[in-house]
Amino acid sequence: MFEQIERVPGDAILGLIEAFKKDTNPQKVDLGVGVYRDAQGNTPVMRAVKEAEALLLNNETTKTYIGSHGAPAYGDVVLPMVFGQGSPVLEAGRASATQSPGGTGALRLAADFIATQLPGKDVWVSDPTWPNHLGIFPAAGLTLHKYPYVDADNRLDFDGMLGALKQIPEGDVVLLHACCHNPTGFDLSQDQWKQVLEVLKERKLLPLVDFAYQGFGEGLDEDAFAPRLLAENLDEVIITSSCSKNFGIYCERTGCLIMVARNAEQMENVRSQVAIVARENYSNPPAHGGAIVSEILHSDELTAIWREELTEMRDRINTLRRDFVEALKPYGLDEKYAHVAEQRGMFSYTGLTPEQVDRLRDEFSIYMVRSGRANVAGFSHENLPYLAKAIAAVND
Repeated sequence: MFEQIERVPGDAILGLIEAFKKDTNPQKVDLGVGVYRDAQGNTPVMRAVKEAEALLLNNETTKTYIGSHGAPAYGDVVLPMVFGQGSPVLEAGRASATQSPGGTGALRLAADFIATQLPGKDVWVSDPTWPNHLGIFPAAGLTLHKYPYVDADNRLDFDGMLGALKQIPEGDVVLLHACCHNPTGFDLSQDQWKQVLEVLKERKLLPLVDFAYQGFGEGLDEDAFAPRLLAENLDEVIITSSCSKNFGIYCERTGCLIMVARNAEQMENVRSQVAIVARENYSNPPAHGGAIVSEILHSDELTAIWREELTEMRDRINTLRRDFVEALKPYGLDEKYAHVAEQRGMFSYTGLTPEQVDRLRDEFSIYMVRSGRANVAGFSHENLPYLAKAIAAVND
């Protein structure tokens, strides 16, 4: 039977990884893979994580299942991180957490929940959005649509976005990036979020908030503005949270599906259905990543270390954004690429065309996705002069 199966193209980013590895140019630069990197180009294990893992190794007593919703201790620390201490949403018992294999796993849980419990509802995503969104929701049997997000001049198209949201059929699901929009780096202001909230209310739309990069934009609380605003002002919200990035535990796949309902009773109904969805997907989530997060956030000392490390990561990325624009000034390109300094998170929609991206790869061994999306964490003060010179060459 397998002879009927056709080969499909490999993942574009994975292809970049292989091409980069084979490149012998000592000045090669990898701006494709979406992980944090330090000044030496490494993705380090955070000190708080190492200390938490040492404690877990010494104190762990079992490897038994942790249940379809995951470890309660994990939800106990993730919910306040997302909603804030003393949140009225949490005090009212309106939110619950289901531990998942990464933010991707949380998105798939959300997709299956929508497909089974909200039949006939379509999902709307930004144009562009994280490419895996385009696979996850159709795979669950959902119909996907797009709303504008970036205009032809590579700027945030908020007017186009808001106008499109006003035309979405009542009751449909709208996927929104809480912060550090992937792939563009363009985020909404607090005033713009308030305008989005009014449209969601008016159209009775269900927001699905992808919250994968908390702490990488402006700060842990600042980045949570949108989820908190929506949860406190709407009866129902779905949030997919990830700790894979802000704790640097990518391979541990540590995420969370957060459901917000009108009241505690409705939440229990929803929670019971989410348990079934999780059970049918993977039965139980992996425990180790969630245990790391719980260990850190239950310790004032480890939390302080983690917050300091996360701040250093965020500040490094934001500084590199500004330095990138500054490096282009001698070539007269600083205004053209000024938006890179205004964006937030690890990713930037640079505005480079597919043809320019090809030239950067072929002539300078600089690797990024053909959409022009670059991982800013791949910048360094050592490679910025070379990168600026190469970008100037492909802009001639």
